Amino acid sequence: METINWADFEKIEIRVGTIMEAADFPRAKNPAYQLTIDFGPELGVKRSSAQITKLYQREELIGKQVVAVVNFPVKQIANFFSECLVLGVVGSDKEIVLLQPDKTVANGLKIG
Repeated sequence: METINWADFEKIEIRVGTIMEAADFPRAKNPAYQLTIDFGPELGVKRSSAQITKLYQREELIGKQVVAVVNFPVKQIANFFSECLVLGVVGSDKEIVLLQPDKTVANGLKIG
């Protein structure tokens, strides 16, 4: 594993946001949802493609807070532009468990 220094870590903007919408993403290479996430007044709303279909149904994602990297460049996935990377723990069967705060916090708060 490559190590990073503190200055490298400080460049990563990891924020909390609330999922507002979750839609199927049939054009994705791997099963995924298109998420619309509210990161509060400073960052606004961002979209993300998330391969979390094994453990989550679209309906249960609405209102769920998640942790995401918000300063990656926009990435085009099929006909969709992903603006942030939702973080999760990858299990042995490639299922992803979302990272989220254990208490509700304000959208946009920075993880540090």
